[in-house]
Amino acid sequence: MGSSNKKKKEKKKDFQKAKLKVGKVKAKAANFTDTSFKAKSIVVNQQTLATDGQDPVEQFKQNLTLAVNAKSDNQRRDALAYVTNQLSAHPPNNPVGTLGVLTKLLPLMSDSSASVRLQLLKLFRALPPTEVAPCVERVLMYVRGGMTHLSTDIRGDTLSIMEWLLDVAGDETVACPGGWLKTLNSFSSMLGWNPNVGAGISNQGWTSASKATLGTKRGPEAQARQIQVLTKFLQTGFRTEAPIPYHPTTYWNNLYRLPSTPSPFAHLNLFGIPRDEDSEIYPDRIARQRVFDTKWRAAITSGMESAKKEGGTVGRAAAALDRTLCVGLQ
Repeated sequence: MGSSNKKKKEKKKDFQKAKLKVGKVKAKAANFTDTSFKAKSIVVNQQTLATDGQDPVEQFKQNLTLAVNAKSDNQRRDALAYVTNQLSAHPPNNPVGTLGVLTKLLPLMSDSSASVRLQLLKLFRALPPTEVAPCVERVLMYVRGGMTHLSTDIRGDTLSIMEWLLDVAGDETVACPGGWLKTLNSFSSMLGWNPNVGAGISNQGWTSASKATLGTKRGPEAQARQIQVLTKFLQTGFRTEAPIPYHPTTYWNNLYRLPSTPSPFAHLNLFGIPRDEDSEIYPDRIARQRVFDTKWRAAITSGMESAKKEGGTVGRAAAALDRTLCVGLQ
């Protein structure tokens, strides 16, 4: 009988709530685990990029991936510096090709760290210009996105990349699909030069001012730089093509020899989706002059005249733009 009562009492213990004494905290269980902490990621601050004895190809790919995926700004910058050194070596070490490097690193144009963006520009300058030319359409997509970014610093650094692109592949930049009108649209958004103002269509709104919200917090130096890069872009687009010297066999070479450039018939858009006016290719100076005169001349002239009145660095940049338009539209 005593044994039976003892078993009943032991069973009841499992369902009885322990009485707590006043002022004392309930004791934690032996297998208690603290889950009160919160963390989005785990970062090892002392990570090292030293990989002695590793395959150079794998090391290059590892740093290329680290430049994009690393959580620390310093790690991304150091990985970009390593890739830059490999591209600047003699001979260059680039196992993934220029297209592979650009495809991987172009999203870093909008990186939040200024040091990463600066190192990215140094890396781009180490790429061979002849291999950058076929990739200008892809690069321009990210450049246009950076030019209309909400951050003033990112917009300014993107202009440096635009200048680099015009230096290494200027003709391809203004002649690729969307390279002319879409880029002018981005300059318009950045400078706040509304095309409807120049065309006289903006009287339906509250105001006819040509300033956009992107430019409200910029300083004169930033505005002057934007006008300077726009001037360089227009100079490239309006540049007179050098005449091809006559050669008796040139006609037959054009007919029967293999093209020296990739996608030589891309301007025909034989198998692509129909393009709108902004995405169209304007392959020569005359075509670019015609569409610029129709769509953008009035707006840019209006914004340029307003910038001249401000004087200082902005006024001088606007005067240089005026000279470019006078020469380029002749």
